[in-house]
Amino acid sequence: MEQLPSITDYPAGISVIDAQYHRPGRAAIHLMVENGVAALVDTGTRYSVPGVMAALAHKRIAPEQVAYIFLTHIHLDHAGGASEFMRQLPNAKLIVHPRGASHMANPVKLIAGVMAVYGEAKFRRMYGEIHPIAADRIISAPNGTCIELNGRPLHLLDTPGHARHHYCIHDARSQSIFTGDTFGVSYREFDVNGLEFVFPTTSPVQFDPDAAHASLDRLMALDPKHAFLTHYGRIDNLPHHALHMHALIDAFVAIAQQAPPYPDRHAAIAHALQDLLLQRLMAHGCILPQDAILSLLQIDIELNAQGLGIWLDQITRQPAQTVQS
Repeated sequence: MEQLPSITDYPAGISVIDAQYHRPGRAAIHLMVENGVAALVDTGTRYSVPGVMAALAHKRIAPEQVAYIFLTHIHLDHAGGASEFMRQLPNAKLIVHPRGASHMANPVKLIAGVMAVYGEAKFRRMYGEIHPIAADRIISAPNGTCIELNGRPLHLLDTPGHARHHYCIHDARSQSIFTGDTFGVSYREFDVNGLEFVFPTTSPVQFDPDAAHASLDRLMALDPKHAFLTHYGRIDNLPHHALHMHALIDAFVAIAQQAPPYPDRHAAIAHALQDLLLQRLMAHGCILPQDAILSLLQIDIELNAQGLGIWLDQITRQPAQTVQS
């Protein structure tokens, strides 16, 4: 039997399951159970599927009991495992943003775009096989959609900023929001005396700072007590974090706008992001060694620098360039 991934259980039938993506504690798949009917929020990659199936078996949840798979957006660390989950969960419907639904039914362009960055060999190592999903099992969910999980209403809100195909889920019963990447990234290794450290994700290719600010405000208007982040798990202290997220979005934008032109731009943005996050983590009280911090942040800094560069190209109408990570 597949070894169980890390599972953290919370009230109201919510569990955080490690997606086993790159390293422990980097990406989560959220499980919600309401009187014997289950849903997953985000899927990790194809390689996340065996561990999650083992977690369901551990919790005595049969594959037939999973009614929905919610994709907060279609970036492959969130959606790469969707086709394999749909194969193994015969009753599940896939809930996806209208801008992403066609890419789940026909993932050719999605796959090609990611392969263009990583190359086919690295793509296969990171994400495995991705297959089309039957259109009659996909529910395109525009803003305001309410999906009932065995009578438990889950409200979907359009939340661009990280991606234009992004929604968040409001679960009034648990006073929680499932935020994908809209509320940023927060690794448990950076928690200090119960206070989390949260920072934005500006990864390619649709970062929009104005939309990111507006989406944060929209989520906070719901007065949530908890947020479940794909990267990683549950955070509290949301008014505090919203203020810091707004400030860091502006700081990230300023770094991009102050960067030198090609060919030095990407390295300058990445270096400035690294310095900023190290400074903020020290102020937060983090006592991890610097090399340990940078090991945890390396991928995020690289992707954020890429995304900020593409955003600059878009607003200045220059040709977009990406750097392979």
